[in-house]
Amino acid sequence: MIKFEGVGKVYPNGYQGLSNIHLEIQDGEFVGIIGTSGAGKSTLVRTINGLNDITSGKLVVNGIDVAKLRGKELRKFRRKVGMIFQSYNLVPRITVLRNVLTARVPDMSFFKVLFGLFSKEDKIKALEALDRMGILDKAYTRADQLSGGQQQRVSLARALAQDSDILLADEPVSALDPVTAKEVMDDLKRINEELGKTVLINIHHVELALQYAKRIIAIKKGKIVYDGPSASVTQEILDEVYRKENETGEAL
Repeated sequence: MIKFEGVGKVYPNGYQGLSNIHLEIQDGEFVGIIGTSGAGKSTLVRTINGLNDITSGKLVVNGIDVAKLRGKELRKFRRKVGMIFQSYNLVPRITVLRNVLTARVPDMSFFKVLFGLFSKEDKIKALEALDRMGILDKAYTRADQLSGGQQQRVSLARALAQDSDILLADEPVSALDPVTAKEVMDDLKRINEELGKTVLINIHHVELALQYAKRIIAIKKGKIVYDGPSASVTQEILDEVYRKENETGEAL
């Protein structure tokens, strides 16, 4: 379970990224997070694995108080929280297999990492993850030779290879064409349903969020303005979430 208790995030420049967030996400949920640019979607997602620290409140993930984690404990915790980025975060000049194997690095000694001495078990796990993503045939291809959709599948395979319980996706399809975006969303849905992984996706495409996520969380100016089933999201709710306002809060 992921539990936010009055969580706030204020950036060094004084910008309020999150304000008094109260939220519970159960194991195995598929949650879509929507809102305008700068609303706090990415901030919310990145607090869950400690990429963004919180400045008030309490955030507990699977019984662990994230704000108290430091150094080795934080790295160990992140092993159970996979992260998928818009820019894929792959090493371009190494093979797909080596990119997926980087998920196993936190469990290895410095010497083994330095010389790439991955165990047979690690290699099997990485190959199984690539197979599940349908790109096993690309295992020995350099990452920079793949299409955008294929690279995003590699990042998905990497998250699977680290045995993560939770998958965080920060705008994973915004750089992809509509057909490829749908294919990646299909992959995320399959991971959620077949493996029971908790999936939280910050997504700009509202239509895809409503189509794939069973629960929608809408954020506006760092605050949750809707939290409920995707089937209950009305046009009136969307109009409120995406309505532009002037400095006094009046609609433009």
